[in-house]
Amino acid sequence: DRLVCTECQFVFYQDPKVVACAVVEINGKILLLRRAINPQKGKWVIPGGYVDRGEVVERAAIREVKEECGVEVKISGLLGVYSYEERAVVVVVYIAKALSGKPGPGDETLEARTFLVDEIPWKELAFQSTVDALKDYCDIKGKGFLKRNEERENESRTSNH
Repeated sequence: DRLVCTECQFVFYQDPKVVACAVVEINGKILLLRRAINPQKGKWVIPGGYVDRGEVVERAAIREVKEECGVEVKISGLLGVYSYEERAVVVVVYIAKALSGKPGPGDETLEARTFLVDEIPWKELAFQSTVDALKDYCDIKGKGFLKRNEERENESRTSNH
């Protein structure tokens, strides 16, 4: 339902907020941050945050990475756009390469750490958009999450016989 002023007919749209994130590549690894704030305090995420009014989404992703962990990045391309029913956000995720800066905790971050694809703490990720973006990243890089798990299951079956 829309909120409409009965006097002037102005429509107040309750649009979703846009979130800009980046899967940051550093020396063949992926940068993840452990959240210092709720929701999902203590869980891992890719760097990102809300886009400010009038801000270009790509620049917001670059700014958020710098603010959250002190790393300067260059955007390589768009990874994906994620939205979910009953959620008030649209998450835009880029792939970025680190240019400078050593990853460290920021105001909203307990820890900044790099992981090989096989080390990603899947069960400790904070949001569905983080999971979906990292799965897409793995698929693009030829290290598909689902494919890898199927291969592991097949390997364990054949090694048991």
